[in-house]
Amino acid sequence: MSEPRPFLVIGYGNTLRRDDGVGVRVAEAVEALNLPGVKVLTRHQLVPELAEPLSRARAAVFVDATVFSGLKELELSEIEARKGGQILAHAADPRSLLALAGQLFEHCPQAWSLAIPVEDFGFGDHLSTRAEGGVVAAIRQIRKLASQKLA
Repeated sequence: MSEPRPFLVIGYGNTLRRDDGVGVRVAEAVEALNLPGVKVLTRHQLVPELAEPLSRARAAVFVDATVFSGLKELELSEIEARKGGQILAHAADPRSLLALAGQLFEHCPQAWSLAIPVEDFGFGDHLSTRAEGGVVAAIRQIRKLASQKLA
């Protein structure tokens, strides 16, 4: 009997550039919760090798920082695989990775992007107060989404 498909959380960013590491911090916090059916990966940046674990997921959420000045709260957006054209250019993005998972492994999970508004990309490993608040809200959102998708 095959193992059930997990809900995959991919947190990415540079933890040495303060708030840029918020995606990694969220993923680490979710991993510490040991939620049943949830698998967590952290990366400095998105790479093509993530297509394989994506292909094994029931659903996935990509967690990252955003500096969009108009965004005051988390933004959860459903995303789909990139259609046509070049799938991977210089750097991978979530939509390209979904397309790659579908092409190489014949399964592309339902997926979301979770953008956390931040303000400080200076050198250091501590998050700003704004980013810390985003971590708490992101964990709550991921728990809710995972429980819906794993039910």
